[in-house]
Amino acid sequence: MSIQKIAVLGAGQMGNGITQVAACAGYTVVMIDIKQEYVYKGLSTIRTSLGKLVMKERMTQVEADEALSRISTSTERKAASDADLVIEAIPEIPELKFSTFEELDMICKPSAILASNTSSISINEIAKSTKRSDKVIGMHFMNPVPIMKLVEVINGSETSEDVTNSVIEASEKMGKIPLCCNDSPGFVSNRILCPMINEAIITLDEGVAEPEAIDGIMKLGMNHPIGPLALSDLIGNDTVLHIMNVLHSGLGDDKYAPSKLLIRMVEDGKLGRKSGEGFYKY
Repeated sequence: MSIQKIAVLGAGQMGNGITQVAACAGYTVVMIDIKQEYVYKGLSTIRTSLGKLVMKERMTQVEADEALSRISTSTERKAASDADLVIEAIPEIPELKFSTFEELDMICKPSAILASNTSSISINEIAKSTKRSDKVIGMHFMNPVPIMKLVEVINGSETSEDVTNSVIEASEKMGKIPLCCNDSPGFVSNRILCPMINEAIITLDEGVAEPEAIDGIMKLGMNHPIGPLALSDLIGNDTVLHIMNVLHSGLGDDKYAPSKLLIRMVEDGKLGRKSGEGFYKY
Protein backbone atom coordinates (compact mmCIF):
# COMPACT_ATOMS: atom_id res chain seq x y z
CA MET A 1 0.00 0.00 0.00
CA SER A 2 1.88 3.04 -1.29
CA ILE A 3 1.54 6.23 0.74
CA GLN A 4 2.27 9.45 -1.16
CA LYS A 5 -0.17 11.98 0.28
CA ILE A 6 -1.12 12.40 3.93
CA ALA A 7 -4.03 14.38 5.35
CA VAL A 8 -3.77 15.52 8.97
CA LEU A 9 -7.00 16.47 10.74
CA GLY A 10 -6.22 19.06 13.37
CA ALA A 11 -3.71 21.92 13.30
CA GLY A 12 -3.14 22.04 17.05
CA GLN A 13 -0.06 20.99 18.99
CA MET A 14 -0.17 17.38 17.83
CA GLY A 15 -1.58 18.02 14.34
CA ASN A 16 0.98 20.61 13.32
CA GLY A 17 3.78 18.46 14.71
CA ILE A 18 2.63 15.46 12.67
CA THR A 19 2.26 17.67 9.60
CA GLN A 20 5.83 18.94 10.07
CA VAL A 21 7.48 15.53 10.39
CA ALA A 22 5.47 14.14 7.46
CA ALA A 23 6.44 17.07 5.21
CA CYS A 24 10.10 16.81 6.27
CA ALA A 25 9.97 13.11 5.33
CA GLY A 26 8.98 14.06 1.78
CA TYR A 27 5.25 13.44 1.94
CA THR A 28 2.71 15.80 0.39
CA VAL A 29 0.56 16.90 3.33
CA VAL A 30 -2.72 18.74 3.73
CA MET A 31 -3.39 20.06 7.23
CA ILE A 32 -7.10 20.51 7.94
CA ASP A 33 -8.90 22.29 10.76
CA ILE A 34 -12.37 23.76 11.29
CA LYS A 35 -11.30 27.43 11.36
CA GLN A 36 -8.83 29.36 9.24
CA GLU A 37 -7.30 30.94 12.34
CA TYR A 38 -6.42 27.47 13.67
CA VAL A 39 -4.78 26.58 10.36
CA TYR A 40 -2.77 29.83 10.31
CA LYS A 41 -1.62 29.27 13.89
CA GLY A 42 -0.57 25.69 13.13
CA LEU A 43 1.36 26.76 10.03
CA SER A 44 3.06 29.54 12.01
CA THR A 45 4.14 26.99 14.63
CA ILE A 46 5.63 24.80 11.90
CA ARG A 47 7.56 27.75 10.41
CA THR A 48 8.95 28.64 13.85
CA SER A 49 9.92 25.02 14.55
CA LEU A 50 11.68 24.62 11.19
CA GLY A 51 13.46 27.95 11.75
CA LYS A 52 14.86 26.66 15.03
CA LEU A 53 16.08 23.48 13.32
CA VAL A 54 17.86 25.60 10.69
CA MET A 55 19.46 27.76 13.41
CA LYS A 56 20.70 24.61 15.16
CA GLU A 57 22.05 23.36 11.80
CA ARG A 58 19.93 20.23 11.96
CA MET A 59 18.56 21.06 8.50
CA THR A 60 19.32 23.62 5.80
CA GLN A 61 17.12 26.55 4.84
CA VAL A 62 16.56 24.89 1.48
CA GLU A 63 15.29 21.72 3.19
CA ALA A 64 13.00 23.78 5.44
CA ASP A 65 11.59 25.67 2.45
CA GLU A 66 11.04 22.41 0.56
CA ALA A 67 9.18 20.92 3.55
CA LEU A 68 6.93 24.00 3.76
CA SER A 69 6.23 23.80 0.03
CA ARG A 70 4.83 20.29 0.52
CA ILE A 71 2.21 21.53 3.01
CA SER A 72 -1.20 22.81 1.95
CA THR A 73 -4.07 23.73 4.28
CA SER A 74 -7.85 23.60 4.27
CA THR A 75 -10.90 24.09 6.46
CA GLU A 76 -12.80 21.43 4.52
CA ARG A 77 -12.50 17.72 5.31
CA LYS A 78 -13.12 16.91 1.66
CA ALA A 79 -9.50 18.01 1.12
CA ALA A 80 -8.63 14.55 2.49
CA SER A 81 -10.50 12.81 -0.33
CA ASP A 82 -7.38 11.88 -2.32
CA ALA A 83 -5.09 11.14 0.66
CA ASP A 84 -3.52 7.70 1.00
CA LEU A 85 -3.25 8.06 4.78
CA VAL A 86 -5.40 10.25 7.02
CA ILE A 87 -4.12 10.94 10.54
CA GLU A 88 -6.77 12.33 12.88
CA ALA A 89 -5.49 14.58 15.68
CA ILE A 90 -8.63 16.20 17.05
CA PRO A 91 -9.74 16.50 20.72
CA GLU A 92 -10.16 13.34 22.81
CA ILE A 93 -13.95 13.29 22.72
CA PRO A 94 -15.29 9.83 21.77
CA GLU A 95 -18.45 11.04 19.99
CA LEU A 96 -16.38 13.56 18.00
CA LYS A 97 -13.93 10.84 16.94
CA PHE A 98 -16.73 8.48 15.90
CA SER A 99 -18.59 11.08 13.83
CA THR A 100 -15.33 12.23 12.22
CA PHE A 101 -14.39 8.71 11.13
CA GLU A 102 -17.89 8.12 9.83
CA GLU A 103 -17.49 11.24 7.68
CA LEU A 104 -13.96 10.31 6.57
CA ASP A 105 -15.18 6.88 5.53
CA MET A 106 -17.57 8.55 3.11
CA ILE A 107 -15.12 11.22 1.89
CA CYS A 108 -11.91 9.24 1.43
CA LYS A 109 -11.07 6.85 -1.38
CA PRO A 110 -11.65 3.15 -0.58
CA SER A 111 -7.94 2.37 -0.34
CA ALA A 112 -7.17 5.13 2.20
CA ILE A 113 -5.89 4.19 5.65
CA LEU A 114 -7.67 6.00 8.48
CA ALA A 115 -5.44 6.47 11.52
CA SER A 116 -6.18 8.03 14.89
CA ASN A 117 -3.68 9.80 17.11
CA THR A 118 -5.92 8.98 20.08
CA SER A 119 -4.18 8.45 23.40
CA SER A 120 -6.88 6.28 24.94
CA ILE A 121 -10.05 5.79 22.86
CA SER A 122 -10.59 2.25 21.56
CA ILE A 123 -9.50 1.70 17.96
CA ASN A 124 -12.14 -1.01 17.65
CA GLU A 125 -14.85 1.44 18.71
CA ILE A 126 -13.56 4.04 16.23
CA ALA A 127 -13.45 1.41 13.47
CA LYS A 128 -17.13 0.59 14.06
CA SER A 129 -17.96 4.06 12.72
CA THR A 130 -16.62 3.03 9.31
CA LYS A 131 -17.15 0.34 6.70
CA ARG A 132 -13.39 -0.25 6.43
CA SER A 133 -12.43 -1.58 9.87
CA ASP A 134 -9.50 -3.42 8.25
CA LYS A 135 -8.02 -0.02 7.31
CA VAL A 136 -8.45 1.69 10.70
CA ILE A 137 -5.42 1.86 13.00
CA GLY A 138 -3.93 3.92 15.82
CA MET A 139 -0.87 6.13 15.30
CA HIS A 140 -0.20 7.57 18.74
CA PHE A 141 2.56 10.16 18.38
CA MET A 142 4.24 11.56 21.49
CA ASN A 143 4.41 15.25 22.41
CA PRO A 144 6.38 17.20 21.19
CA VAL A 145 6.08 15.34 17.89
CA PRO A 146 9.20 16.72 16.13
CA ILE A 147 11.39 15.60 19.06
CA MET A 148 9.89 12.39 20.47
CA LYS A 149 10.85 9.23 18.61
CA LEU A 150 8.01 6.88 19.47
CA VAL A 151 4.89 6.15 17.46
CA GLU A 152 2.67 3.69 19.33
CA VAL A 153 0.96 1.72 16.56
CA ILE A 154 -2.34 0.29 17.80
CA ASN A 155 -3.91 -2.56 15.85
CA GLY A 156 -7.65 -3.05 16.03
CA SER A 157 -8.96 -6.61 15.99
CA GLU A 158 -9.67 -6.29 12.24
CA THR A 159 -6.72 -4.13 11.15
CA SER A 160 -5.02 -5.82 8.19
CA GLU A 161 -1.36 -6.75 8.20
CA ASP A 162 -0.80 -4.69 5.04
CA VAL A 163 -2.17 -1.58 6.78
CA THR A 164 0.04 -2.16 9.81
CA ASN A 165 3.12 -2.61 7.63
CA SER A 166 2.32 0.53 5.64
CA VAL A 167 1.94 2.59 8.82
CA ILE A 168 5.19 1.17 10.22
CA GLU A 169 6.98 2.11 6.99
CA ALA A 170 5.50 5.63 7.00
CA SER A 171 6.45 6.13 10.66
CA GLU A 172 10.02 5.05 9.99
CA LYS A 173 10.22 7.39 6.99
CA MET A 174 9.21 10.21 9.37
CA GLY A 175 12.20 9.32 11.52
CA LYS A 176 10.16 7.61 14.22
CA ILE A 177 10.41 4.25 15.95
CA PRO A 178 7.06 2.46 15.61
CA LEU A 179 6.21 -0.09 18.28
CA CYS A 180 3.03 -2.14 17.96
CA CYS A 181 0.39 -3.15 20.46
CA ASN A 182 -3.19 -4.38 20.37
CA ASP A 183 -6.27 -2.35 21.23
CA SER A 184 -6.82 -2.20 24.99
CA PRO A 185 -7.78 0.65 27.37
CA GLY A 186 -4.86 3.11 27.50
CA PHE A 187 -2.88 0.88 25.11
CA VAL A 188 0.65 0.47 26.60
CA SER A 189 1.91 4.03 27.07
CA ASN A 190 -0.96 5.52 29.05
CA ARG A 191 -1.92 2.32 30.84
CA ILE A 192 1.47 2.51 32.53
CA LEU A 193 2.12 6.27 32.57
CA CYS A 194 -1.18 7.73 33.80
CA PRO A 195 -1.56 5.50 36.88
CA MET A 196 1.96 6.60 37.88
CA ILE A 197 0.94 10.26 37.49
CA ASN A 198 -2.28 9.55 39.39
CA GLU A 199 -0.30 7.95 42.23
CA ALA A 200 1.95 11.02 42.38
CA ILE A 201 -1.18 13.20 42.72
CA ILE A 202 -2.51 10.96 45.52
CA THR A 203 0.88 11.24 47.24
CA LEU A 204 0.61 15.04 47.06
CA ASP A 205 -3.00 15.01 48.30
CA GLU A 206 -2.04 12.89 51.30
CA GLY A 207 0.65 15.42 52.26
CA VAL A 208 3.54 13.00 51.82
CA ALA A 209 5.64 15.64 50.02
CA GLU A 210 5.44 18.91 48.12
CA PRO A 211 5.30 18.95 44.27
CA GLU A 212 8.96 19.93 43.90
CA ALA A 213 10.07 17.03 46.11
CA ILE A 214 7.82 14.47 44.40
CA ASP A 215 9.06 15.50 40.96
CA GLY A 216 12.66 15.84 42.13
CA ILE A 217 12.69 12.34 43.62
CA MET A 218 11.39 10.82 40.39
CA LYS A 219 13.85 12.79 38.25
CA LEU A 220 16.95 12.22 40.37
CA GLY A 221 16.10 8.77 41.69
CA MET A 222 14.47 7.20 38.64
CA ASN A 223 16.24 9.22 35.93
CA HIS A 224 12.95 10.56 34.56
CA PRO A 225 13.51 13.68 32.41
CA ILE A 226 10.44 15.36 33.92
CA GLY A 227 8.56 14.72 37.15
CA PRO A 228 5.05 13.22 37.10
CA LEU A 229 3.27 16.36 38.34
CA ALA A 230 5.04 18.63 35.85
CA LEU A 231 4.28 16.05 33.16
CA SER A 232 0.60 16.07 34.09
CA ASP A 233 0.61 19.85 33.69
CA LEU A 234 2.28 19.45 30.29
CA ILE A 235 -0.16 16.78 29.07
CA GLY A 236 -3.13 18.63 30.55
CA ASN A 237 -4.73 17.54 33.81
CA ASP A 238 -8.08 17.22 32.04
CA THR A 239 -6.52 14.79 29.57
CA VAL A 240 -4.97 12.76 32.40
CA LEU A 241 -8.37 12.63 34.13
CA HIS A 242 -10.02 11.51 30.90
CA ILE A 243 -7.49 8.69 30.45
CA MET A 244 -7.88 7.56 34.06
CA ASN A 245 -11.64 7.41 33.56
CA VAL A 246 -11.13 5.33 30.40
CA LEU A 247 -8.84 2.94 32.30
CA HIS A 248 -11.19 2.76 35.29
CA SER A 249 -14.29 1.96 33.24
CA GLY A 250 -12.53 -0.13 30.60
CA LEU A 251 -10.59 -2.37 32.96
CA GLY A 252 -13.13 -2.38 35.78
CA ASP A 253 -10.53 -2.08 38.54
CA ASP A 254 -10.63 0.58 41.27
CA LYS A 255 -6.85 0.82 41.25
CA TYR A 256 -7.41 3.03 38.19
CA ALA A 257 -9.85 5.37 39.96
CA PRO A 258 -8.74 8.99 39.41
CA SER A 259 -7.41 10.95 42.38
CA LYS A 260 -9.95 13.19 44.10
CA LEU A 261 -7.42 16.02 43.91
CA LEU A 262 -7.09 15.57 40.15
CA ILE A 263 -10.89 15.76 39.80
CA ARG A 264 -11.04 18.95 41.93
CA MET A 265 -8.27 20.61 39.95
CA VAL A 266 -9.99 19.95 36.63
CA GLU A 267 -13.29 21.22 38.04
CA ASP A 268 -11.46 24.40 39.17
CA GLY A 269 -9.96 24.90 35.70
CA LYS A 270 -6.40 24.19 36.85
CA LEU A 271 -5.50 22.23 33.75
CA GLY A 272 -1.74 22.85 33.69
CA ARG A 273 0.31 24.80 31.20
CA LYS A 274 -2.60 25.52 28.85
CA SER A 275 -4.58 27.29 31.60
CA GLY A 276 -1.57 28.92 33.28
CA GLU A 277 -1.92 26.92 36.49
CA GLY A 278 -1.90 23.30 37.53
CA PHE A 279 0.42 21.74 40.07
CA TYR A 280 2.69 24.68 39.22
CA LYS A 281 2.00 28.22 37.99
CA TYR A 282 3.09 29.21 34.48
